[in-house]
Amino acid sequence: MEKEFDKPVYSKHVIEMLTIANEYCHIMENAENHSKKTLTDLLQKIIPMLYIKGIFTPTVLPEDQSYNQKFVNEMLWERIFRVLKNKFEDDDKFWVIENTGINEFEPQPASMADMLTDIYQDLKDFILLYQQPDEFSKENAVADLKKYFQNHWGERCLKISTRLHQLVYQPDKNPFEENNFLEG
Repeated sequence: MEKEFDKPVYSKHVIEMLTIANEYCHIMENAENHSKKTLTDLLQKIIPMLYIKGIFTPTVLPEDQSYNQKFVNEMLWERIFRVLKNKFEDDDKFWVIENTGINEFEPQPASMADMLTDIYQDLKDFILLYQQPDEFSKENAVADLKKYFQNHWGERCLKISTRLHQLVYQPDKNPFEENNFLEG
């Protein structure tokens, strides 16, 4: 018989993911209190950790999907998005290469604020569902986290990491200067 805390929903990888996801959500919820430079530095460090922890999140099949819930509503999503859009200003927009078909790739416009807020929504829903007292909710939280990592926020982490790298280490700036573009 499997002991309760030996189950995948209580694994080391899930607990570590909860910790990093919580820190990411805290950064997003307090983005207005950070300078653009500080926020960019924080995101450059935490986004790759989220991606790595997403890879190690176990696959869980929920026993009862009726316990699945979403918590982030449109009003909260919009508030986080607006703060980020205003914070990044002109640096919010960037280009990504999207697969538009078999061997067809096209540049598409993207928004850092939009991607970061989408990641926030998936992670905040995971945290709040996991905090429910029943194991069925925890199973659904971990299952959704893994599914959305594979189909949604994992790829966004990679795209955002590339953009953050470009912003921090712009090729047209001297990388050895203390004050790159991020003074605001």
